[in-house]
Amino acid sequence: MTGATWGLVASTFAASFVEFVEALTIVLAMGVTRGWRSALAGTVVALVALTGFTAAAGYALSTWLPESLLQLVVGTLLLIFGLQWLRKAILRSSGLKAMHDEDEEFASQTEAGRQATAKSRFGIDTFAFVVSFKGVFLEGVEVVFIVITFGLSAANMPAAIGGAAVAGLLVLIAGLILHRPLAMIPENALKYGVGLLLASFGAYWAVEGLGVFTAGGESLEWPGGDWAILALLACWLLTSRVLVKFLPRLKPEVAR
Repeated sequence: MTGATWGLVASTFAASFVEFVEALTIVLAMGVTRGWRSALAGTVVALVALTGFTAAAGYALSTWLPESLLQLVVGTLLLIFGLQWLRKAILRSSGLKAMHDEDEEFASQTEAGRQATAKSRFGIDTFAFVVSFKGVFLEGVEVVFIVITFGLSAANMPAAIGGAAVAGLLVLIAGLILHRPLAMIPENALKYGVGLLLASFGAYWAVEGLGVFTAGGESLEWPGGDWAILALLACWLLTSRVLVKFLPRLKPEVAR
C-alpha cells in the first residue's frame, strides 16, 4: 500500500475508533442495567439502519455530483466535523472544558437506566432498545460521513471502509473481553489528532472543489499538489497550540 493509502486507513480508523468507544459505553450501560437482549436488539437495528443510510448517501454523492462539486461538498463536511472535534480538544487541553470520562459517562447512563420506568413490548425493554439504537445510530452516522467523504475524495472506498471496520472490530473485542468502558483510551488526544486530520483534508478538498464556480467547472489545483495537505496540517497544529496557550487567559465563557 502507498503512503496515501496508509494515511487514509489511519484517518478513518482513528476517527471511527473514538465514535465506536462512545457507542460501546452506551450499549454496555443499557445491557448491564436493563438487559442484554434489549440493548443488543437496539444495536442490531441501528446497524441495519446505518447500512441503508450508507448505501443511499454513498450512491447519491457518487452519482449525482460532478467531481468538483463532490470535492466541495465532502470537503466542507470534513471541515465541519474536524473543526468541531478540534474545538473540543483545544478547550479540554487548555483546561476550559472538562476531559471526557467514559467511566463517568457509563455511570450516568447506568443511573438513567436504573431510574427509567420499566416498559416492554414483545419481550424487549423499550428504554434500553431506544437508548442503544439512538447511541449507535448517531455515533455511526458520523463514522459513515467520515468514511464516505474520505473514501470518495481519495477514490479508495475499500481502504476507508477497512480502517473503520478494523476500529469497530477492535472495540467490539475489547468490550467482550473487558465488559466495561474503555476509559484507558486517550480520547482527547485521539480527537485532537483526528480533528487536525479532518480539518486539513477538509480544507484541501473544499478549496479544490471551489473550481465548480469557475467557467470550466474543473477542480482547482493546490501549489505543491498533495504536499499542501502537510502545510495545512502544520497550520492547524500551530493555530491550535497557540489557542491552547492563550485561551486560559481569556474569560471562561469561551468554553460555553
